[in-house]
Amino acid sequence: MPLSTSAERNSFAQDLFTPLPARYDRLAEILSFGQNGRWRRAMVDQIVQGPGAVVLDVASGTAGVAIQLARRTTARIVGVDLTEQMLRQGRVNVARAGLAGRIGLTAGRGEQLPFPDASFDALTFTYLLRYVDDPQATLTELARVVRPGGRVASLEFCAPPSAFWRAAWWLYTRTLLPLGGLLTGGREWFVVGRFLGPNISRHYRRYPVDWTVQAWREAGFTDVGVRVMSLGGGLVMWGTRSGD
Repeated sequence: MPLSTSAERNSFAQDLFTPLPARYDRLAEILSFGQNGRWRRAMVDQIVQGPGAVVLDVASGTAGVAIQLARRTTARIVGVDLTEQMLRQGRVNVARAGLAGRIGLTAGRGEQLPFPDASFDALTFTYLLRYVDDPQATLTELARVVRPGGRVASLEFCAPPSAFWRAAWWLYTRTLLPLGGLLTGGREWFVVGRFLGPNISRHYRRYPVDWTVQAWREAGFTDVGVRVMSLGGGLVMWGTRSGD
């Protein structure tokens, strides 16, 4: 069911993800055929930061990206997510990784970040734009908190451009994905599996990749790059905050 307001979308995302944290990372790998970790690495490849840098990770969830950023850079990481239960699991994961001194997690909305302008040296966001009411306004808000010259990178699901692989993807997302979620994660993951395929399709009908590239530019990013991965199942994008 399409959601018409930002409040409805936020509430839906919280309801969807609240039951999932304990098994989120393991099941995300299983249900993406092991591609989620590969996609994350490709996104983090675009973020290179040295000592003293601070990176914001939006839609941080259970802190998987934040942990990878901390391990692969020397920056301090701030993670933001809408769902408190995901953040609780994220704090457990951060502590287990021995990174509590470099990663801080807080509740917040990507559409209205609780930070001043130009607060961060770089920013990542993952699986975010399908859950917001206005992707263009959200990209503008993300750009607001990044200093000029800072790098931004994102990861999102995508729909394969090839007719053959799109048909296979459609079959997988409408049948095997919900069933796999049910068998490996119970009813909560069945609900997520049943939701994802139609949600991804609706999003790209309204906001195709070309539109998204232009939206990044209009938000204030230059040198916008796109990498379609896994036959079109994943989309990594990146850009540089302009100096304007």
